[in-house]
Amino acid sequence: MFLAIQQLINGLTLGAVYGLIAIGYTMVYGIIGMINFAHGEIFMISAFIAIAGFALMTALGISSVPLAIVCVLLVTIAFTSMYGWAVERTAYRPLRGSSRLAPLISAIGMSIFLQNFVQLSQGARVKAIAPVIPGGIEFGAGSGPAIYISYVQILIVATTLLLLAAFTWLLTRTSFGRQQRSCEQDRLMTGFLGVNVDRIISLTFMIGAALAAVSGVMVTMYYGVVDFSIGFLVGIKAFTAAVLGGIGSLPGAMLGGILIGLIESFWGSYFSAEYKDVATFAILILVLLIKPSGLLGRPEVEKV
Repeated sequence: MFLAIQQLINGLTLGAVYGLIAIGYTMVYGIIGMINFAHGEIFMISAFIAIAGFALMTALGISSVPLAIVCVLLVTIAFTSMYGWAVERTAYRPLRGSSRLAPLISAIGMSIFLQNFVQLSQGARVKAIAPVIPGGIEFGAGSGPAIYISYVQILIVATTLLLLAAFTWLLTRTSFGRQQRSCEQDRLMTGFLGVNVDRIISLTFMIGAALAAVSGVMVTMYYGVVDFSIGFLVGIKAFTAAVLGGIGSLPGAMLGGILIGLIESFWGSYFSAEYKDVATFAILILVLLIKPSGLLGRPEVEKV
């Protein structure tokens, strides 16, 4: 019982990270109908920026942990959003009117470029930092196995819930949200109505990158280590979460992320941890065989 509750906590924490990254995938797919395969590398870059930011805070002698986290988070979001904007301008916008295969190849090329760029500029060695928020809360220590919740886990889950609420408000209550949803439905007609479609698409890429930046900062604080290859695996799992929940559905992306986090956590605890990725993708295949559009996705209807 204690082990199940502990793995539930760990799975929800990991799933929150996957879910935030998956939202970036599903947003881009919703507005241009393409998968941004460089999104995992955007997450990886944000983790490196966070590492550098925390090291700078330490060098400057800033002892206030909340202040350091806020500063690092703001700087990471700013720089990572610029990377997201650059990916859209260089890998997608010039090929928007071409066949669907060309932007796909361009995105994969951008992913490889960013990974090698970070490897050459930062080195192939693992980068590590000291724990930013040590400690946690322990339950039931005196009566047997204890349940441990670290302060970082609480911060990750709370930040995810706050961002989901803010993001829901942004898409449903603001002018940008209406324009973004209009572009998802019909970009051509939206342009005829006077909306700057290029601007909305660029902002969508930047928002997705900003969410990946938050995940990068949280992962950096949670694990304390990053390397140039983490973007590929995390990106694949976040993309899997988006597909599992229903590509194009924002609630589905978060649901898929949480499910994958729970599957990995429980499988690694009760079965062989070496096969947790196999279990994740096997369940994805089973779900898609039963419901090809994903758990919360809707089948696409071709207009003729």
